[in-house]
Amino acid sequence: MPELQAMIPERPMDVKLVDVTDVPFDLSIATARTCYSSKGIITPEDVSRTPESRALRDRIARSTLQAGHLTTRQHVHFVFAIDNASRHLVWSFLHSHPFYNSEQVSQRYVEVKPDRFYVPLSLRQPGRERHASFYMDAVQYAVGIYQELLRELDVPAAAEFYKIFPARKSRAEVWQKTVHKKSMEAARYILPTAMHTYFYHTINGLTLHRYSRLCEACDVPEEARNLVESMVRAAREIDPLFAAEIPDSVPLESTPEYQFFKSYYGEESAPVSSQFIREFDESLGKRTSKLVSYDPGAVSVLASSVRAVLGATREMLSDESAVDLVLSPAKNSHLASALNETTLSRITRALQNVHYTFAKKISHTADSQDQRHRMVPGSRPVLMKHFTGKPDFVSPALISSHSASREKYEEAMSVYFEKIERFVDAGGTEEETVYLLPNAFPVRFYESGDLLNLHHKWKIRTCYNAQEEIFQASVDELQQAREVHPEIGKHIHAPCRIRKEAGVKPFCPEGDRYCGVRVWEQDLSEYKRVI
Repeated sequence: MPELQAMIPERPMDVKLVDVTDVPFDLSIATARTCYSSKGIITPEDVSRTPESRALRDRIARSTLQAGHLTTRQHVHFVFAIDNASRHLVWSFLHSHPFYNSEQVSQRYVEVKPDRFYVPLSLRQPGRERHASFYMDAVQYAVGIYQELLRELDVPAAAEFYKIFPARKSRAEVWQKTVHKKSMEAARYILPTAMHTYFYHTINGLTLHRYSRLCEACDVPEEARNLVESMVRAAREIDPLFAAEIPDSVPLESTPEYQFFKSYYGEESAPVSSQFIREFDESLGKRTSKLVSYDPGAVSVLASSVRAVLGATREMLSDESAVDLVLSPAKNSHLASALNETTLSRITRALQNVHYTFAKKISHTADSQDQRHRMVPGSRPVLMKHFTGKPDFVSPALISSHSASREKYEEAMSVYFEKIERFVDAGGTEEETVYLLPNAFPVRFYESGDLLNLHHKWKIRTCYNAQEEIFQASVDELQQAREVHPEIGKHIHAPCRIRKEAGVKPFCPEGDRYCGVRVWEQDLSEYKRVI
């Protein structure tokens, strides 16, 4: 089918190394030698100055690598500009750990182009034309519905927007782009996770080692392996000695997840446990995120932690006063700072001794933002093991609140899941099929965090400008934290309320992006929004 091949977008992944630490290998070893130096700082130039110093450098490199003394490699940083990677690769691999930074194009604010999606290389092979045609049909159907929703959602989005800003309706042409962004946020739920993205991605040298070792342990090993090979190749061009240390990947067949499926199900593909999906959803009830674990003595632990920082006795500082001292924005100004310097504040670090765990169900597109809170980690699934073949999706509030849009969306999802099933029945593999799952597909997982990092997350994600689904989940979580620890929860609000209590003006720090609601006057129980 040559005509089919012509329909498949030819957009290979583009990986450019745009910045890197000078002499990565020599820097790594200079930092190691400095630990034992009586002569002061050892420089990268020192470690390669003479044949003797280079021999010592190489011995130290081998010994530290073998022993796992690898913090020295973290001083090295690589900045990559990456284009034409799938959204699912980013979720499954690049953002599924804490040690990175990314700045990625947003589907909330940038309209998706119809031909920008990933087609697995395996579907381009001879004999796979039929599978490729089913794959292309599914993607193009979803993109078509996305474009229809973009147009149709402008009406309910405008209605909601002008409820909040009635005075702006007289100048609707000025606010048309702002309203349309609300439509984009909701319409993107139908898009497949195969859609392309572009972004900057910064990692340290040790993370590049780990990428190489575990690139095949994600949902999409083919794409991840190609990405990492491009990263390593770029590093090798800059510093062959550093790249020579980078290990080979662990084969997918050797990963514990693969071994479990093989030992439990044999050579057959692991069937989906519909019972797991049912039990998980029933356990949540009507919640998006359910508190499943916490320390009943958290208030006492937090108060004791504060007293330990200050060297204060219980008689000097009661539990109530200690909690108030660390959590009241009027007394702890760090909580209202946009810089989020709380990890460097002695008293605020006491919050790290309180922990919460939630069972959670949010869409793939919402979780792609939720996982950016790297210090509130989650145990995310092998996603295809949650695919039952039946329509399974999250609906954004804007669509759910508008009957015509809701009917169109739900009907489209039913058709789209049938197209995914047709691809599976034709012989599409799990690795190929996962790209067809829509942004709306639920991610069911457990997530834990300490109060220091949850405070930051709950604060910024209860802002009315936060992604709507994460906003709802954060309100859900914070309400439950208040129920079990009212002494703690009463202090946590949206950023504008915290700034007001801290005496920082303006209360809303968003400027032109002000949501239009005086949230600083609201209690958590009043937090409600559609857009």
